[in-house]
Amino acid sequence: MPLEAVEARRLYRQVADQLRSLIDSGEYAVGSRLPTERELAEQLKVSRPTVREALIALEVEGRLRIRVGSGIYVIEPAAVAAPTQATVIEGPFELLRAREFLESAIAEQAARVATNDDVARIDASLVAMENVEHPGEASMVHDRAFHVAIAGSLGNAVLVRVVGELFDQRLNPYFAQLAHYFESPGTWRTALDEHRAVRDAIAAHDPDAAREAMRVHLARSQERFAQNFGAENAAAASSGRSRTARSATKPAAPKRPSKKQAKERAKERARERTKTGSSRRR
Repeated sequence: MPLEAVEARRLYRQVADQLRSLIDSGEYAVGSRLPTERELAEQLKVSRPTVREALIALEVEGRLRIRVGSGIYVIEPAAVAAPTQATVIEGPFELLRAREFLESAIAEQAARVATNDDVARIDASLVAMENVEHPGEASMVHDRAFHVAIAGSLGNAVLVRVVGELFDQRLNPYFAQLAHYFESPGTWRTALDEHRAVRDAIAAHDPDAAREAMRVHLARSQERFAQNFGAENAAAASSGRSRTARSATKPAAPKRPSKKQAKERAKERARERTKTGSSRRR
């Protein structure tokens, strides 16, 4: 029997497989809300980005619906998705971490060797980025050109290809679905400022500053994609409403009498005892 290559399943796929099995078994019924990302991460002993990648994968498969500010809900699948296709897709945070490691080193070296022509190509991509709407296909084209231009300043065609291919993974369905929730004109302006910081460090031929600027840019990209969906807030609000409802239905505790009322009651009891004693003597 011929042997087949053994592929280690990515961690987020293992999480997605567990959640899918629980949904299929009825543990999480259609229409029910899953635990929050924080709760899932604690139960599964994994990071929240790993949980988020798993949830996005299941949403792309049509098993979950993420409602920002409300929670993550199980939905009736329109069709059974083929999980084998999903296994070849890298998770968004995996990609960004890989880019952070690789492109930080590239930016550092670019600051050492970039020529005026190289900086001019970087500037041209920045100008194009400033005059485009985001999110959109055109903004991604110019964003890609910026990162590729930096790699191109090293004169290594392999690095240019690798940087371009890693960037192109933004087009995979998991990355696109995650970006749908968190990318906006505001995040684009923030990212543009981060790009300018990288450009300025390269133009100043400051390797340390270039490396750090690129690292910060890609780390903050991960932070933007890791923002709260709002499910924790919704769960807390729901819990608060439940406590309020329980308090409303619980019988009110009797009020304690005031000091004046207590004295009056004590006098009344003393008078009653006096009357009782008189009756017995008679």
